Amino acid sequence: MLTIDVISDVICPWCFVGKRRLEKALGDRPAVVRWHPFELNPDMPREGAELKPYYTEKFGSWEKAKELQARVAAAGRDEGINFQFDQVARIPNTRDAHRLIHLAGERNAQDEVVEALFRAYFLDGRDLTDSATLADIAAEAGLDRAEMAELLASDAALDVVQTEEDQVRRAGVSGVPLFIINSRVALSGAQPPRFFQQAFEQADAENTAGESCEIDPKTGDSTC
Repeated sequence: MLTIDVISDVICPWCFVGKRRLEKALGDRPAVVRWHPFELNPDMPREGAELKPYYTEKFGSWEKAKELQARVAAAGRDEGINFQFDQVARIPNTRDAHRLIHLAGERNAQDEVVEALFRAYFLDGRDLTDSATLADIAAEAGLDRAEMAELLASDAALDVVQTEEDQVRRAGVSGVPLFIINSRVALSGAQPPRFFQQAFEQADAENTAGESCEIDPKTGDSTC
């Protein structure tokens, strides 16, 4: 069985697209998928920031930001995701969302929570800085709302998430999504399903034992 470690952020639209492409590539093939934290904006204030001025500064203009949104929206439609960027008003601090994902992993519901968070943010424009909203999302994914609300009100998993993210950054990760198959093959970005399938084959192959391989996202060639 494949083990796939995914490094992502819940406000990364390409991470949502990458999730769909991974699922398409896997089909009925059994796999363990584990989600790991990466904050695109680690210095974001706890309350988040208004989206339009933030994006205007980040991308140089609001028009440029809208162009980038249109590009990812087109990719999303091909994967059955109807991005509703007009519903998103704020850029959240995502640390609590990552805490929720970690806690969900302890309850075998990580993928369900990741899916619910992506949908809540990109389809419904919900505020992921709000603890009550995160507890609601947890409940929608099948977890106990009261338990999750209590844990989010505490420091539960805060140190774990911070340590894991620090390790990822020290390893040289600077962008997401990043998919690591069987701890051997790394695939960066929301690549087409055929590249995922190539990575699966490489991870299965005997000649990858003890080696690390990467798939070139432009050519599909591998280096080990």
